[in-house]
Amino acid sequence: MERRQKLITGLNFKSDVIAEIGALCSPLVTKAEADVRFIDYASAEVLRKHYSGNPGVDPDRIVETDAIWGEQTLFDALGQRVDFILASHVIEHVPDLVTWLNELHSALNDDGQVRLAIPDKRFTFDFLRRESELSDVLAAYIASARIPQPQAILDYLLNATHVDHIAAWRGEVSKSTLQRPDSFASAMQKAGEAIKDGTYHDAHCWVFTPESFATLLEQLSMHGLIKFSCDNFYDTEPDNIEFFVSLRTSNDVSEMAESWRQMAKSVRHSSPSSIASLERELMSAIADAKKNDPRPGPEEDSLDEHQNFSLIEAELQRTRESLERAVREIRLLKKSNSWRLTQPLRSMAGVFRQLKNN
Repeated sequence: MERRQKLITGLNFKSDVIAEIGALCSPLVTKAEADVRFIDYASAEVLRKHYSGNPGVDPDRIVETDAIWGEQTLFDALGQRVDFILASHVIEHVPDLVTWLNELHSALNDDGQVRLAIPDKRFTFDFLRRESELSDVLAAYIASARIPQPQAILDYLLNATHVDHIAAWRGEVSKSTLQRPDSFASAMQKAGEAIKDGTYHDAHCWVFTPESFATLLEQLSMHGLIKFSCDNFYDTEPDNIEFFVSLRTSNDVSEMAESWRQMAKSVRHSSPSSIASLERELMSAIADAKKNDPRPGPEEDSLDEHQNFSLIEAELQRTRESLERAVREIRLLKKSNSWRLTQPLRSMAGVFRQLKNN
């Protein structure tokens, strides 16, 4: 399924009222398609000046802002409730996650949904950063944070680094080899400015994997801090950097918590990187065995043992090649028409398996 479809599937462009946060020059839904309201922290004119010279944003194509969210609540900014809220790579920037989610909730109609695209830290410049935990979110909530907090600024500036996401998927990126930025002085200065002057310094305030996101929202729902269940989830696909979550309004604490637990359970725990990691572990074990082998060497009639190691290495290479072929075939299959056409059947099979397990 294409990226856009993961975010808009189920939306009725003829009748639903839609709001999109931070669309800039790449809105997921245009005004020609549906009744959509574009939300941002400033007018289009201010945004065009801000992004002038930014290679990733075409200022001339930035959409006109319908609602400026900042000084007032989202509901007040919109002046109405909507059926769907779309936000692509926004949630990781918000200083107070709990309040942000609750403002989204207040701006939704009954049974409304939020559709999120979220970067997966394992394949982005957040690779070296730790995953956000409940205590981090609660601290920002208690502080009613309006700007990124000093800890988030420090972690972001000290640890964010360039990562080749394709290499990360192949298991070729590790903490020991990545170069942290030489930014200590800058990080200290900007964190200090945030405390002393309330200066806004943009940062990824939150760092997620699909599983850690689900766990965090389960905890927030259990403590009555949010009123959203997980309606749908698309895991991070091979060679991509983001996952997609659909949140639906709810008042049932048990249902909310269970939906997030189910999301966590559905996360894939194997990937091409897992294969590469296993390969490295096996190769390391073979090398250690050779190095620490207390038995006599070849000159002392132990040739058979060393031949065994060679056989193991050859078998490992054959296994690696088979796994790589399987991964390539799976990727090609998922891009094929037959894979897309049989999606309803696979979904139905999944429902039947779930019913059987229950």
